[in-house]
Amino acid sequence: MPAPLVEVGPDGPVVEITVGSGERRNALTCAAWAELERRVRELGERDELRAVVVRGRGNTFCAGSDMNEWDGASPEEVEETFTRMEAAFRAVEECPVPVVAEIHGVAAGAGCQLALACDLRFMAGTARIGMPIAQLGIMASPAFAARMVAVAGPSVTRGLLYTGRLLEAREAVEAGLADRQLAAPTLTAFTERTLARIAGQPPAAVRAAKRAVSAALSPSRTATAVNGESAVAYAEFQRAVGDFLR
Repeated sequence: MPAPLVEVGPDGPVVEITVGSGERRNALTCAAWAELERRVRELGERDELRAVVVRGRGNTFCAGSDMNEWDGASPEEVEETFTRMEAAFRAVEECPVPVVAEIHGVAAGAGCQLALACDLRFMAGTARIGMPIAQLGIMASPAFAARMVAVAGPSVTRGLLYTGRLLEAREAVEAGLADRQLAAPTLTAFTERTLARIAGQPPAAVRAAKRAVSAALSPSRTATAVNGESAVAYAEFQRAVGDFLR
């Protein structure tokens, strides 16, 4: 039986969300994005919850959406996927407790956005992160840009969106996209120590801290909540997806 694309557990104050099947660099389907939103919203209702960590299954984080699902898809089907993934990112941002992304391998495209929606990002030294979407005919939404601008500023955001370049972990930390980079064998232990420290703080104070930061970011999030443009340049997008898959 294949692994679920979104797995949550164990019950307790610190919960791990594992995304992807371990194949195709943990690219997620439209249904998986919807499931991720649902599970995060459910977690947020738990009074005992103190922190959440998001990891990819196996040796990578998430390469974005599953392009096999986009091959020959209608414009409406493509738009639905982007709607679902954005709803998942918003759920992570609105989770009442800190959410930490532990990044191995690659966090690209929607996988990068998932990481940016988290409160903290810890990367293995060999990991990479970025938004190589223009080459696929994907139109960067205001929300996509806003998440990157919030942590790295407009110049870094422009450079990464214009060129599609992926940053190595060291560069990502220097640019502000990531908070720490560690050798891969030590990354999980560092993440676990950080989660334990968060969970050991007075929970009301930690939740208040997240609300305070969210309030500071609210103008940007509110201004970019609605995207009046299409998610993709459809003809270019279909050609690029076909070229990638073939």
